[in-house]
Amino acid sequence: MLKNFTREEKSWMMYDWANSAHSVIIVTLLPIFYSTVASYTLDSSSAMSTWGYVTSAAMLICAILAPLLGAIGDFRGYRKKLFIAFLTMGVLACVGLAFTPLTNFFDDPQKAARIGFVILILYVVSQVGYSAANLYYDSFLTDVTTEERMDRVSTMGYGLGYIGGSTIPLLGFLVLNLIGVDILYCLSFAFGFTAIWWAAFSWPLIANVEQKSYVERRPGAIRDALRGLRKTVKEIAAHKNIFVFLIAYFFYIDGVGTIIHMSTIYGDTLGLDSTMMMLAMLVVQLLGLPFCLLYIRLAERFGARRMVGCAIIIYMFICVFGFFVRSVWQFWVLAILVSTSQGGIQALSRSMFGKMIPDKNRTGEFFGFYDIFGKFSSIIGPAVVAFFSALAANVFRRNGTVPEELIDAAAAPWGVLSILLIFFIGGGLYFFVLPKYLNKE
Repeated sequence: MLKNFTREEKSWMMYDWANSAHSVIIVTLLPIFYSTVASYTLDSSSAMSTWGYVTSAAMLICAILAPLLGAIGDFRGYRKKLFIAFLTMGVLACVGLAFTPLTNFFDDPQKAARIGFVILILYVVSQVGYSAANLYYDSFLTDVTTEERMDRVSTMGYGLGYIGGSTIPLLGFLVLNLIGVDILYCLSFAFGFTAIWWAAFSWPLIANVEQKSYVERRPGAIRDALRGLRKTVKEIAAHKNIFVFLIAYFFYIDGVGTIIHMSTIYGDTLGLDSTMMMLAMLVVQLLGLPFCLLYIRLAERFGARRMVGCAIIIYMFICVFGFFVRSVWQFWVLAILVSTSQGGIQALSRSMFGKMIPDKNRTGEFFGFYDIFGKFSSIIGPAVVAFFSALAANVFRRNGTVPEELIDAAAAPWGVLSILLIFFIGGGLYFFVLPKYLNKE
């Protein structure tokens, strides 16, 4: 499957194999664990809202840092050093999370509150490390391949992530759980194994990929880079295709990221079986590779732009279907729908943007803005879900139309449905505004 790729392309793609462990274990298992810890001091509705707001805060930090980090990463020799620094930050946070399930928090509500706070802090640190390392990983894309091969390399990277980091650590957790190992030990193993996996399989990129596009550092270069961000903003605004694409991406990728971050805590709020949800998430990862390969073929025939549009429509349907989910089998259907397009929409969006960059020596700077649009959208989505869930819960309590013990499950679907509004905005820009600017370029 990889025989037609160069060593640099394969080494770059292997980082998706590495970091996907974080995408699945930390983003899907950790919310369920946090909800369990928080249940000793908070009701589950409050736990879901807290998780949403903290996720938004983590993305805000990433978004604020992204343009500056991207600009500094364009200096000769800096991209890989910064990549390693933030990779280390994320890995160490996962190591810290591995100790939290073993703290006997269930014996003391005050201790549970402290552990819950520690979980949130380590989650934020891991997200900052993960997101910043991904910024430099994305920036290396133009260093390892040509514009003609970019769609295939980018999408295959996501495909490798699905069959590697997205599957094997989660499978290890499920096997331990199914053979009767205590769930807290299973969680500790999963978080610790994620750290080891992430660090170990990042080595091919560190060893074999070099920064080829760069600007020379000189005295005052960082100050000039800060000033240059304004120039980059003007340059993005001048290239209308880039500007409109980023605004559309800002909204539609919000829905994708929000569904990724909130899916399992949503199912937990509905009272769905955690093990069955994890099996469904495993199916998502197993189906991810064939659907990524399908997106590659279809993008070669119909173009990346049409396939991203197709994925947006699928995600709109997912939001509507998610509103009606009440049982595990429906969650499974939802998971399979997500698996059809999750990798494709992210990979093809990345390669579309890479092709639009006018100055390939400043890919880090441009991907910094690409990253900030993605991260700022991830600020909005979880907060919107949290707000509408809490609003619906308050309405149900005030009207007395829903028994108290059922309010959480009744309110959560309204938070999921609210994501559809953001897809409408992103899809509208993508389908009706972007095409005329693409045709002009």
